[in-house]
Amino acid sequence: MKSKRFTLNQEDVIKILTGASIAMGGALVTYLTEIVGQIDLAEWTPVFVAVASIGINALKKFIEGRNN
Repeated sequence: MKSKRFTLNQEDVIKILTGASIAMGGALVTYLTEIVGQIDLAEWTPVFVAVASIGINALKKFIEGRNN
């Protein structure tokens, strides 16, 4: 449903917040890439990769939620 001119309905606000979250997430990932690239994890690299993968999958599931 479209909102009236010069107003925002709940659907519009959710879409705006979703877009803002995606943009902020992208900025955060870019920042973290810079920081992590400077850290020498040595033998802990596989553990870090595994934990990061689990965290990303958990975040994806949290964002998706139930579709029915």
